[in-house]
Amino acid sequence: MTTMELDRDHPTPEDAEFRLLVEAVLDYGIFMLDPTGVIVSWNAGAQRIKGYTAAEIIGRHFSVFYPAEDNAAGKPDRELRIAEAEGRLEDEGWRVRQDGSRFWANVVITALFGDDGRLRGFGKVTRDMTERRNAERVLSERRQLLRHLVDAQEAERRRIAWDVHDDAIQAMVSVGMRLELLAGRLSREQAAEIGTVDDVVGEAVKRLRDLVSQLRPAALDQLGLGNAITAYLDDVVADWNLTYAFRNDLIGEPPRECAITVFRICQEALANVRKHAKASTVAIELSTVDQGVLARVRDDGIGMEVGAAWTKQGHFGMIEMRERAETAEGWWTVASTPGQGTTVEFWLPATPEPQP
Repeated sequence: MTTMELDRDHPTPEDAEFRLLVEAVLDYGIFMLDPTGVIVSWNAGAQRIKGYTAAEIIGRHFSVFYPAEDNAAGKPDRELRIAEAEGRLEDEGWRVRQDGSRFWANVVITALFGDDGRLRGFGKVTRDMTERRNAERVLSERRQLLRHLVDAQEAERRRIAWDVHDDAIQAMVSVGMRLELLAGRLSREQAAEIGTVDDVVGEAVKRLRDLVSQLRPAALDQLGLGNAITAYLDDVVADWNLTYAFRNDLIGEPPRECAITVFRICQEALANVRKHAKASTVAIELSTVDQGVLARVRDDGIGMEVGAAWTKQGHFGMIEMRERAETAEGWWTVASTPGQGTTVEFWLPATPEPQP
C-alpha cells in the first residue's frame, strides 16, 4: 500500500483526510516500517527526497538509504532498537538517494505500539538538510576568514605598536634626557631655549604613546572589552575636551574576534566624533541582545544629513565601520539630524565558533 497504515480496523473520514495530508507533503519524507525495518508505506515527499517511487521501494529494507559504512557498522538496526527502547530516535547524517548521491538528512524514527503493547512498526520522518548544512559551512568558512583577517590586522598593529614603543619612543625619551642634562650646563637664556625644545619632545612622546594605545590597547588582551573601552576613554578621549560616559550591560565577555571588532568600531566612531561632530559629550552603551553585542555611540554634536553625503563630507570612517560590522555577520546603522547629534548603532553575533 502507498498510504500510511493506521492502527484502526475501520478508518474514519478523519483518517482518510490525514492520509491525504501525509501523501501530499513534499518537504518531508514520511513513511512507515514494519518491526523488522521493511518499508510498508511511502509519501510524495519521500519520493522527492530519495528518488524512489512507491512501487520501487515498498517491501525493501530501509537500510538501503544508509551509506555502506553505516550499514557495515550496523547503524540501521541499532537505530530501530534504540527507538523501540526509548520510543523515539533523532539523528542527523548522510543518507543515499536512488541515484547513489548523498544528502545530509535529519531523521526521526518513532516506535509505534498497539493497544496490547506489541510493537507494530516504526514511523520515519526524513528531511533533506543539505542546503542548510552547506549554508552553515559557508558561514563557518566566512567566520574563519574573518578570524584570520582580524588576527592578521591585530598582529600588524601589535608589531607597529611595539616598534614605535621600543624604538621611536625610547629614542625620544633619550633625547629628552640629554636635553635636560644639556640645559644644566648652559646659561639661563640658552637653557630656556633648550627647555622649549624639550617640551616639544615631551609632547611628541605623549602623542606616540597615544598612538601605541590606539594601535593595540593592552587592556583588550588582558582585561576584556569593557575595561579596554574604559581605558581608551580615560587615556585617549579624556584629552579631547569631551565629556564622556560608558555603560556596560554585557552579560558575559564576547569571543575574541567579536570583542576586537566591537572595540575597533567604537574607536572609529569616537574618532569621527572628534573630527566632525563638534560635540561636547559622547556616550557608549554595550548590551547583550539576541546572542550578540549591541553597541551605541551617541554624541550631541552638529549632526549631519544621513545618506550618500557621507563620502562627500569625508566620512569614510562611516563606510569602514559598516564594512567591519557586515564582514562579521552583523549590521550597522547611523541616525543623525543636523543640530541634534548623531547615534551610531551596530550589532555583532557573539556566539563562539563551533568546534569540529
